[in-house]
Amino acid sequence: MKTNSVERKYVMPGDVVIEGDHNPIANVIKSGNKIISTKIGMAEIAYNGVRVIPLNGTYIPRIDDVVIGKVADMNGFAWEVDINSWFFGILTGSAVFGRQFSSSRDSMKSQFNKGECMIAKILSFDRTRDPLISVSGPGLCKIKEGEIAYITSSKIPRVIGKKGAMIKLIEENTGCRMTIGQNGAILLKGTDEARTKARNAIKLIGNQAHTSDLNDKVISLISK
Repeated sequence: MKTNSVERKYVMPGDVVIEGDHNPIANVIKSGNKIISTKIGMAEIAYNGVRVIPLNGTYIPRIDDVVIGKVADMNGFAWEVDINSWFFGILTGSAVFGRQFSSSRDSMKSQFNKGECMIAKILSFDRTRDPLISVSGPGLCKIKEGEIAYITSSKIPRVIGKKGAMIKLIEENTGCRMTIGQNGAILLKGTDEARTKARNAIKLIGNQAHTSDLNDKVISLISK
């Protein structure tokens, strides 16, 4: 992981993000030696390539938010966690092992490896650098079972509902237990059928969050 080497900037479609021998990852095209954006968003130029993360619906971290993320990269001192944002969450070794953490003694892979998921909290963030996250606290942990569904982060309040009414409705009618990440990631635990029904309900909410009879539509869907 080379966190310090990541460069970010806002771009428009057609903007040249960078020139040179770079690998196009997402929402960019390569024309000659130029990497060109195809979206409005945040361009990220990293050691492994160039991508543009569309601004529409992208999660912006806030301190104390609970998020669900996946380890994208790691080195001897920290994990870089994909939190469904144009920023990565940085989980330091000392935040997991404690103040006596030693990169030569403590095995990072013994706690989290690439591709593993976690429930974490945003500790600090000022928009000038990637946020620091923590897995210390009630409900924060490595995810060992279940699946993760995604929805635009701005629609998470609709998944929760007024005083938790919507999430309660889904859980009671599907038997699926749900853990909500403010970043638009939702952990689903239960039988295959329960998770499928909950996932379909989340998809419906994502598509029809603006409608007034959303509760009735969700009940109708998961009752089939």
